[in-house]
Amino acid sequence: MKVWKYLLKIPKGKVKTYKEVAIAIKMPKSARAVANACAINPYSPKVPCHRVIRSDGTLGGFSAPGGIKKKKKLLKKEGFYL
Repeated sequence: MKVWKYLLKIPKGKVKTYKEVAIAIKMPKSARAVANACAINPYSPKVPCHRVIRSDGTLGGFSAPGGIKKKKKLLKKEGFYL
C-alpha cells in the first residue's frame, strides 16, 4: 500500500526508479519489493506503476494488459520519451 500511495504522487510525464521509490517510502533496501508491488498492482493505470523504471534507465516490466508496449505508450502519451 505504501508503494501504491507513493506512485500517486509521481506527476504525469515524470518517472522514478524502483530505488527512488524505495527511498521515498523510507525502505531504501527494498527496490525489489517496490518492483513486486508494481507487478501486482490491480489498479493500473490509475495507480501509475508505469512511471517507475529501472536504475539503468530501461523500462523494466509491466504486468498490465499490453505489457511493455502499453507502458511505452502510456509514458509517451504523458510526454515522457526514452
